[in-house]
Amino acid sequence: MQVKTFRAVRTVLVCCFSFAVLWQLCLSDFPPSFQFIPLGGYTSAPQIDWSRFAYTQYATHRAYLCNSVMLFETLHRLGSRADRLLMYSSDFSTDDNSRVAKLLREARDEYRVKLVPVELQHRKGVDKTWADSYTKLLAFNQTQYDRVLSLDSDSTLLQSLDELFLLPPSPVVLPRAYWLSPASRTMSTLIALIEPSASEFGRIQRAIADAGPNEFDMEIVNKLYQGRAGDLPHRPYYLLTGEFRAKDHTACLGDSQDSWDPVEVFNQTKFLHFSDWPLPKPWFRANTSIIEANQPTCDLDPQTSIRDDCRARDIWRSIYGDFALRRQAVCNMTVKDVYTV
Repeated sequence: MQVKTFRAVRTVLVCCFSFAVLWQLCLSDFPPSFQFIPLGGYTSAPQIDWSRFAYTQYATHRAYLCNSVMLFETLHRLGSRADRLLMYSSDFSTDDNSRVAKLLREARDEYRVKLVPVELQHRKGVDKTWADSYTKLLAFNQTQYDRVLSLDSDSTLLQSLDELFLLPPSPVVLPRAYWLSPASRTMSTLIALIEPSASEFGRIQRAIADAGPNEFDMEIVNKLYQGRAGDLPHRPYYLLTGEFRAKDHTACLGDSQDSWDPVEVFNQTKFLHFSDWPLPKPWFRANTSIIEANQPTCDLDPQTSIRDDCRARDIWRSIYGDFALRRQAVCNMTVKDVYTV
Protein backbone atom coordinates (compact mmCIF):
# COMPACT_ATOMS: atom_id res chain seq x y z
CA MET A 1 0.00 0.00 0.00
CA GLN A 2 2.86 2.33 0.83
CA VAL A 3 4.49 1.66 -2.55
CA LYS A 4 1.27 2.47 -4.42
CA THR A 5 0.82 5.63 -2.37
CA PHE A 6 4.40 6.72 -3.06
CA ARG A 7 3.95 6.19 -6.80
CA ALA A 8 0.70 8.14 -6.79
CA VAL A 9 2.38 11.01 -4.95
CA ARG A 10 5.28 11.01 -7.42
CA THR A 11 2.86 11.14 -10.37
CA VAL A 12 1.03 14.07 -8.81
CA LEU A 13 4.34 15.83 -8.18
CA VAL A 14 5.45 15.46 -11.80
CA CYS A 15 2.16 16.86 -13.05
CA CYS A 16 2.32 19.70 -10.53
CA PHE A 17 5.85 20.56 -11.58
CA SER A 18 4.78 20.63 -15.23
CA PHE A 19 1.99 23.04 -14.40
CA ALA A 20 4.33 25.05 -12.19
CA VAL A 21 6.76 25.70 -14.99
CA LEU A 22 3.96 26.98 -17.19
CA TRP A 23 2.89 29.37 -14.47
CA GLN A 24 6.40 30.38 -13.51
CA LEU A 25 7.36 31.23 -17.08
CA CYS A 26 4.13 33.12 -17.78
CA LEU A 27 3.07 30.79 -20.55
CA SER A 28 -0.52 31.85 -19.98
CA ASP A 29 0.31 34.63 -22.44
CA PHE A 30 0.73 32.10 -25.26
CA PRO A 31 -2.04 31.63 -27.79
CA PRO A 32 -4.41 28.74 -27.07
CA SER A 33 -2.59 26.52 -29.59
CA PHE A 34 0.54 26.33 -27.42
CA GLN A 35 0.98 22.83 -25.98
CA PHE A 36 3.61 21.48 -23.61
CA ILE A 37 4.28 17.75 -23.12
CA PRO A 38 0.91 16.23 -24.02
CA LEU A 39 -0.41 13.75 -21.48
CA GLY A 40 -2.54 11.66 -23.83
CA GLY A 41 -1.41 8.08 -24.52
CA TYR A 42 -0.73 6.44 -27.85
CA THR A 43 -3.35 3.94 -28.96
CA SER A 44 -3.12 1.34 -31.69
CA ALA A 45 -4.60 -1.84 -33.09
CA PRO A 46 -4.65 -4.58 -30.40
CA GLN A 47 -3.09 -7.19 -32.71
CA ILE A 48 0.32 -5.50 -32.65
CA ASP A 49 2.77 -7.36 -30.40
CA TRP A 50 4.48 -4.41 -28.75
CA SER A 51 6.81 -6.67 -26.76
CA ARG A 52 8.82 -7.06 -29.98
CA PHE A 53 9.84 -3.40 -29.77
CA ALA A 54 11.76 -1.32 -27.23
CA TYR A 55 12.97 2.19 -26.54
CA THR A 56 16.64 2.02 -25.57
CA GLN A 57 18.83 4.24 -23.45
CA TYR A 58 22.39 3.91 -22.24
CA ALA A 59 23.90 5.50 -19.14
CA THR A 60 27.60 5.79 -18.43
CA HIS A 61 27.42 8.11 -15.41
CA ARG A 62 24.92 9.63 -13.00
CA ALA A 63 23.96 12.78 -14.93
CA TYR A 64 23.01 10.77 -18.00
CA LEU A 65 21.25 8.15 -15.89
CA CYS A 66 18.88 10.81 -14.57
CA ASN A 67 18.23 12.02 -18.13
CA SER A 68 17.35 8.48 -19.19
CA VAL A 69 15.01 7.97 -16.25
CA MET A 70 13.31 11.27 -17.14
CA LEU A 71 12.72 10.02 -20.69
CA PHE A 72 11.31 6.74 -19.38
CA GLU A 73 9.02 8.66 -17.03
CA THR A 74 7.69 10.61 -20.01
CA LEU A 75 7.16 7.44 -22.05
CA HIS A 76 5.29 5.96 -19.08
CA ARG A 77 3.16 9.08 -18.73
CA LEU A 78 2.39 9.16 -22.45
CA GLY A 79 1.21 5.56 -22.34
CA SER A 80 3.81 4.21 -24.78
CA ARG A 81 3.27 0.52 -25.46
CA ALA A 82 6.76 -0.60 -26.46
CA ASP A 83 9.19 -2.05 -23.94
CA ARG A 84 11.79 0.18 -22.28
CA LEU A 85 15.38 -0.97 -21.97
CA LEU A 86 18.27 0.70 -20.18
CA MET A 87 21.86 -0.36 -20.84
CA TYR A 88 23.88 0.84 -17.87
CA SER A 89 27.46 0.48 -16.70
CA SER A 90 28.09 -2.85 -15.01
CA ASP A 91 29.96 -0.87 -12.36
CA PHE A 92 26.62 0.50 -11.12
CA SER A 93 24.79 -1.31 -8.33
CA THR A 94 21.04 -1.67 -7.98
CA ASP A 95 21.20 -2.87 -4.38
CA ASP A 96 22.83 -0.16 -2.28
CA ASN A 97 21.47 3.18 -1.06
CA SER A 98 23.36 5.33 -3.56
CA ARG A 99 21.50 7.77 -5.77
CA VAL A 100 22.47 5.71 -8.82
CA ALA A 101 20.96 2.55 -7.33
CA LYS A 102 17.77 4.41 -6.37
CA LEU A 103 17.40 5.77 -9.91
CA LEU A 104 17.88 2.31 -11.40
CA ARG A 105 15.27 0.83 -9.08
CA GLU A 106 12.91 3.71 -9.83
CA ALA A 107 13.23 3.05 -13.57
CA ARG A 108 12.65 -0.68 -13.07
CA ASP A 109 9.85 -0.55 -10.53
CA GLU A 110 7.90 2.56 -11.52
CA TYR A 111 8.42 2.86 -15.28
CA ARG A 112 8.74 -0.86 -16.17
CA VAL A 113 12.26 -0.47 -17.55
CA LYS A 114 14.29 -3.60 -18.23
CA LEU A 115 17.79 -3.13 -16.84
CA VAL A 116 20.74 -4.53 -18.80
CA PRO A 117 24.23 -4.13 -17.28
CA VAL A 118 26.88 -3.78 -19.99
CA GLU A 119 30.59 -3.27 -20.32
CA LEU A 120 31.15 0.27 -21.54
CA GLN A 121 32.40 0.57 -25.10
CA HIS A 122 35.24 2.92 -24.23
CA ARG A 123 38.24 4.12 -26.18
CA LYS A 124 41.26 5.74 -24.59
CA GLY A 125 42.99 8.75 -26.05
CA VAL A 126 39.85 10.50 -27.31
CA ASP A 127 37.80 13.43 -26.02
CA LYS A 128 36.25 12.28 -22.71
CA THR A 129 32.92 13.79 -23.79
CA TRP A 130 32.66 11.12 -26.49
CA ALA A 131 34.87 8.33 -25.11
CA ASP A 132 31.89 6.21 -23.99
CA SER A 133 29.55 7.15 -26.86
CA TYR A 134 30.23 3.84 -28.59
CA THR A 135 28.11 2.23 -25.85
CA LYS A 136 25.05 3.58 -27.67
CA LEU A 137 25.84 1.17 -30.50
CA LEU A 138 25.16 -1.82 -28.24
CA ALA A 139 21.54 -1.24 -29.27
CA PHE A 140 22.44 -3.16 -32.44
CA ASN A 141 23.05 -6.23 -30.24
CA GLN A 142 19.67 -6.29 -28.47
CA THR A 143 18.49 -9.21 -30.60
CA GLN A 144 15.70 -10.13 -28.17
CA TYR A 145 13.77 -7.39 -30.03
CA ASP A 146 12.77 -7.02 -33.67
CA ARG A 147 13.28 -3.28 -33.46
CA VAL A 148 14.68 -0.82 -30.95
CA LEU A 149 14.45 2.96 -30.94
CA SER A 150 17.55 4.66 -29.56
CA LEU A 151 17.07 8.23 -28.30
CA ASP A 152 19.80 10.58 -27.10
CA SER A 153 19.13 11.31 -23.44
CA ASP A 154 20.09 15.00 -23.45
CA SER A 155 16.66 15.68 -24.87
CA THR A 156 13.01 16.21 -24.05
CA LEU A 157 10.30 13.91 -25.40
CA LEU A 158 7.12 15.80 -26.25
CA GLN A 159 5.02 13.10 -27.91
CA SER A 160 5.04 9.33 -28.25
CA LEU A 161 7.13 7.88 -31.09
CA ASP A 162 5.48 4.44 -31.05
CA GLU A 163 4.41 4.72 -34.69
CA LEU A 164 8.05 4.56 -35.82
CA PHE A 165 8.25 0.89 -34.86
CA LEU A 166 5.72 0.18 -37.62
CA LEU A 167 7.78 1.68 -40.46
CA PRO A 168 8.76 -0.59 -43.39
CA PRO A 169 11.75 -2.89 -42.71
CA SER A 170 15.24 -1.39 -42.87
CA PRO A 171 18.48 -2.24 -41.00
CA VAL A 172 18.40 1.27 -39.56
CA VAL A 173 16.21 4.34 -40.06
CA LEU A 174 17.80 7.73 -39.39
CA PRO A 175 16.98 11.41 -39.88
CA ARG A 176 19.27 13.76 -41.73
CA ALA A 177 21.42 16.14 -39.69
CA TYR A 178 19.37 19.00 -41.12
CA TRP A 179 21.63 21.71 -39.67
CA LEU A 180 24.60 20.51 -41.77
CA SER A 181 25.14 21.00 -45.49
CA PRO A 182 22.56 19.02 -47.51
CA ALA A 183 25.35 18.02 -49.88
CA SER A 184 27.02 16.00 -47.12
CA ARG A 185 23.88 13.88 -46.64
CA THR A 186 25.03 13.33 -43.06
CA MET A 187 22.66 11.27 -40.93
CA SER A 188 22.04 12.00 -37.27
CA THR A 189 21.99 9.37 -34.53
CA LEU A 190 19.92 11.47 -32.12
CA ILE A 191 17.07 9.15 -33.10
CA ALA A 192 17.92 5.72 -34.53
CA LEU A 193 15.39 3.00 -35.35
CA ILE A 194 17.44 -0.19 -35.41
CA GLU A 195 16.82 -3.82 -36.40
CA PRO A 196 19.24 -5.65 -34.08
CA SER A 197 21.16 -8.59 -35.51
CA ALA A 198 24.36 -10.49 -34.77
CA SER A 199 25.74 -9.77 -38.23
CA GLU A 200 25.10 -6.02 -38.04
CA PHE A 201 26.55 -5.84 -34.55
CA GLY A 202 29.64 -7.64 -35.83
CA ARG A 203 30.09 -4.91 -38.42
CA ILE A 204 29.65 -2.30 -35.70
CA GLN A 205 32.29 -3.94 -33.49
CA ARG A 206 34.82 -4.04 -36.32
CA ALA A 207 34.13 -0.40 -37.14
CA ILE A 208 34.66 0.61 -33.50
CA ALA A 209 37.96 -1.27 -33.41
CA ASP A 210 39.12 0.47 -36.61
CA ALA A 211 37.76 3.93 -35.75
CA GLY A 212 40.06 6.92 -36.04
CA PRO A 213 40.58 9.46 -33.23
CA ASN A 214 37.67 11.63 -34.43
CA GLU A 215 35.24 8.84 -35.31
CA PHE A 216 32.46 8.25 -32.83
CA ASP A 217 28.98 6.71 -32.97
CA MET A 218 27.61 9.16 -35.55
CA GLU A 219 30.63 8.84 -37.86
CA ILE A 220 30.58 5.04 -37.63
CA VAL A 221 26.88 4.79 -38.45
CA ASN A 222 27.28 7.16 -41.39
CA LYS A 223 30.21 5.16 -42.72
CA LEU A 224 28.36 1.83 -42.49
CA TYR A 225 24.87 2.89 -43.53
CA GLN A 226 25.27 5.74 -45.99
CA GLY A 227 22.87 4.81 -48.80
CA ARG A 228 21.45 1.83 -46.87
CA ALA A 229 19.53 3.56 -44.09
CA GLY A 230 15.88 4.42 -44.24
CA ASP A 231 15.27 8.17 -44.23
CA LEU A 232 13.27 9.62 -41.34
CA PRO A 233 12.04 13.19 -41.95
CA HIS A 234 13.27 15.50 -39.22
CA ARG A 235 9.93 17.28 -39.23
CA PRO A 236 8.00 16.51 -37.10
CA TYR A 237 10.28 14.00 -35.40
CA TYR A 238 13.08 16.08 -33.97
CA LEU A 239 14.34 19.60 -33.52
CA LEU A 240 17.40 21.22 -31.98
CA THR A 241 16.61 23.72 -29.24
CA GLY A 242 19.07 26.05 -30.97
CA GLU A 243 16.55 26.45 -33.79
CA PHE A 244 14.60 28.88 -31.61
CA ARG A 245 17.72 31.08 -31.49
CA ALA A 246 18.46 30.89 -35.21
CA LYS A 247 17.86 33.78 -37.60
CA ASP A 248 17.71 31.60 -40.70
CA HIS A 249 15.31 28.64 -40.59
CA THR A 250 15.75 27.49 -44.18
CA ALA A 251 17.51 24.26 -43.22
CA CYS A 252 14.82 23.37 -40.69
CA LEU A 253 11.87 24.19 -42.95
CA GLY A 254 13.47 22.48 -45.96
CA ASP A 255 11.45 22.55 -49.16
CA SER A 256 8.29 23.44 -47.27
CA GLN A 257 6.50 26.64 -48.19
CA ASP A 258 5.83 27.23 -44.49
CA SER A 259 7.09 30.36 -42.82
CA TRP A 260 8.75 30.12 -39.43
CA ASP A 261 6.21 30.07 -36.62
CA PRO A 262 7.82 28.99 -33.33
CA VAL A 263 4.56 27.95 -31.69
CA GLU A 264 3.44 25.87 -34.67
CA VAL A 265 6.85 24.21 -35.02
CA PHE A 266 6.96 23.44 -31.30
CA ASN A 267 3.47 21.96 -31.33
CA GLN A 268 4.42 19.67 -34.23
CA THR A 269 7.76 18.51 -32.82
CA LYS A 270 7.92 15.17 -31.03
CA PHE A 271 11.52 15.17 -29.76
CA LEU A 272 13.72 18.11 -28.74
CA HIS A 273 17.49 17.83 -28.47
CA PHE A 274 19.37 20.33 -26.31
CA SER A 275 21.99 22.02 -28.47
CA ASP A 276 22.67 25.67 -27.62
CA TRP A 277 26.41 26.23 -27.55
CA PRO A 278 27.91 28.22 -25.84
CA LEU A 279 25.22 27.50 -23.26
CA PRO A 280 25.68 24.32 -21.22
CA LYS A 281 23.48 21.25 -21.23
CA PRO A 282 20.30 21.72 -19.17
CA TRP A 283 21.52 19.93 -16.04
CA PHE A 284 23.89 22.88 -15.54
CA ARG A 285 22.70 26.36 -14.61
CA ALA A 286 24.28 28.94 -16.90
CA ASN A 287 25.17 32.39 -15.66
CA THR A 288 22.44 34.98 -16.19
CA SER A 289 24.73 37.03 -18.42
CA ILE A 290 25.38 34.04 -20.68
CA ILE A 291 21.66 33.33 -20.95
CA GLU A 292 20.78 36.93 -21.76
CA ALA A 293 23.52 37.14 -24.39
CA ASN A 294 22.49 33.93 -26.14
CA GLN A 295 18.75 33.46 -25.66
CA PRO A 296 16.41 33.98 -28.63
CA THR A 297 15.65 37.60 -29.41
CA CYS A 298 12.19 39.07 -29.75
CA ASP A 299 11.18 39.43 -33.39
CA LEU A 300 9.59 42.34 -35.19
CA ASP A 301 5.82 42.18 -35.16
CA PRO A 302 4.68 43.48 -38.59
CA GLN A 303 1.40 44.66 -37.09
CA THR A 304 3.02 46.83 -34.43
CA SER A 305 6.47 47.48 -35.99
CA ILE A 306 7.84 46.71 -32.53
CA ARG A 307 10.12 43.86 -31.55
CA ASP A 308 7.57 42.41 -29.18
CA ASP A 309 7.10 38.95 -30.69
CA CYS A 310 8.89 37.03 -27.94
CA ARG A 311 7.28 33.63 -28.50
CA ALA A 312 10.51 31.88 -29.54
CA ARG A 313 12.30 33.23 -26.48
CA ASP A 314 9.50 32.21 -24.12
CA ILE A 315 9.24 28.70 -25.58
CA TRP A 316 13.01 28.27 -25.35
CA ARG A 317 13.04 29.39 -21.73
CA SER A 318 10.13 27.11 -20.91
CA ILE A 319 11.96 24.08 -22.33
CA TYR A 320 14.88 24.62 -19.98
CA GLY A 321 12.64 25.47 -17.03
CA ASP A 322 10.59 22.33 -17.58
CA PHE A 323 13.72 20.17 -17.70
CA ALA A 324 14.97 21.58 -14.39
CA LEU A 325 11.65 21.04 -12.64
CA ARG A 326 11.18 17.50 -13.95
CA ARG A 327 14.77 16.68 -12.97
CA GLN A 328 13.87 17.65 -9.41
CA ALA A 329 10.55 15.79 -9.46
CA VAL A 330 11.75 12.56 -11.11
CA CYS A 331 15.37 12.27 -9.91
CA ASN A 332 15.37 14.47 -6.81
CA MET A 333 18.33 16.26 -8.40
CA THR A 334 18.73 19.98 -8.99
CA VAL A 335 20.60 21.58 -11.84
CA LYS A 336 24.17 22.40 -10.91
CA ASP A 337 24.59 25.98 -9.80
CA VAL A 338 28.00 26.72 -11.27
CA TYR A 339 29.05 26.34 -14.87
CA THR A 340 31.79 28.24 -16.64
CA VAL A 341 31.87 28.43 -20.44
